[in-house]
Amino acid sequence: MPSVKKLKKDIDYLVFDVISDCFAFGKLHPDEKPEEVTEIISDAVSLRNDLIRRANNPEKSDNPMVIRTHFKNLTKDLFIGVDKLCAKLSSLSPKK
Repeated sequence: MPSVKKLKKDIDYLVFDVISDCFAFGKLHPDEKPEEVTEIISDAVSLRNDLIRRANNPEKSDNPMVIRTHFKNLTKDLFIGVDKLCAKLSSLSPKK
């Protein structure tokens, strides 16, 4: 099982990458829906905080499978959440 420390670093890296993309989009398209970009950033921060909280507070159990399942679900939620944020940002891009 990967370490919790590595998982938290992965969470930070992926979420901050989305936030960085939002800032780049805002610089390249300053007149294109700034409220939606701000909302995506807010959602990214909320996702990050929720995932870090869940990583720091796993379910208490003597069964290692329960803990392993908890972290698998956490990883799955990370990828799904980041994918949704990227899709939202991509939908804001002006079509030519």
